[in-house]
Amino acid sequence: MTRRPRRPLIGITGYLDDAAWGVWRQPAALVPHTYVESVTRAGGTAVVLPPQADGAGDVLDRLDGLLLAGGPDVDPARYGAAPHPRTGAPHEARDAWEFGLLAGALDRDLPVLAVCRGMQVLNVALGGALVQHLPDRVGDSAHQPAPATFGRRTVRTRPGSFLHGVLGATSEVSCYHHQAVGALGTGLLPAAWSEDETVEALERPGGGFAVGVQWHPEADAADPRLFTAFVAAVRGARGSAP
Repeated sequence: MTRRPRRPLIGITGYLDDAAWGVWRQPAALVPHTYVESVTRAGGTAVVLPPQADGAGDVLDRLDGLLLAGGPDVDPARYGAAPHPRTGAPHEARDAWEFGLLAGALDRDLPVLAVCRGMQVLNVALGGALVQHLPDRVGDSAHQPAPATFGRRTVRTRPGSFLHGVLGATSEVSCYHHQAVGALGTGLLPAAWSEDETVEALERPGGGFAVGVQWHPEADAADPRLFTAFVAAVRGARGSAP
């Protein structure tokens, strides 16, 4: 009997936060299910990676790809800055877990897709810095128009970039962020910009697959192109292993 090829195993970083279900309200490990759906529709198998004190290397040894999900602000101490009044309180456990996972993934050339906060983690991990409150720079809140409300933006991609090949010259995307890339991390190149010149995507040419997008592709179920391309890159990196 022919054995079906194994679906790529994609780890998705998650939250450790208070949550409610049934009669319970207590700390929970969770991730928006839209990430899981996006990975599985693209042909992968998703596993949630909640913050924990140890074991990043053991996890990475079992994964085929890593997805750094959106979430709270990165601690500005990680890029040598004092907190802005609008920067959220540090989530030290999540920062430590995700920076450790990312470092191990890059060392292993494990494909990485970094979404929103994830792209900021990628930039900071490689020595970059962040704009802590984007409205101070661009003069409006269009990137995060209201609580739990995505802003719709048109981004233009850099010719020759991976994203240009996937999305074309422009694409309409769903944004929800009040922070953005400031100084670029080492080895990263901008790959997309919004109309106000905010960097909306990063790529790491010359190494293993590492792409960050400031928008939320998991929120656009009708446009699976980025997740399809990510899982295809994971398959390519894994080769023909069963």
